[in-house]
Amino acid sequence: MTGANQSEPSGVYDLLERARGFLRDGHPHQAAMLLSRAKLLEPEKGSIRETLGRALYLSGRSARARREFAKAVQIDPVNDYAHFGLALCCARTGQRTRAVAHLKLAIAMRPGAEEYREALARIAG
Repeated sequence: MTGANQSEPSGVYDLLERARGFLRDGHPHQAAMLLSRAKLLEPEKGSIRETLGRALYLSGRSARARREFAKAVQIDPVNDYAHFGLALCCARTGQRTRAVAHLKLAIAMRPGAEEYREALARIAG
């Protein structure tokens, strides 16, 4: 391996892990770039779609994030965090009724998630 190749991710998992590192460090734009590449390689991978949705949401791109979370929910309907993320995006884009529905689903799947309950109280008013 040459020096240039050693710094390149060897696959989708490496892209996902590097992106998660960018998110932890507060760099959602960089994370979204890596995750977009990962999505091209594995378009039906729910974890990539969910993490990309999170990165896009944190970057202020709510409409795109909503599409990624919706796809993550389609791929894995019992992914509570994808429902939560989709709800936040729906709320941010004016789809309050849809947001409440997805928050209720997320809470049903993970009743102990206080973050989900707080979001429901805030959005449902």
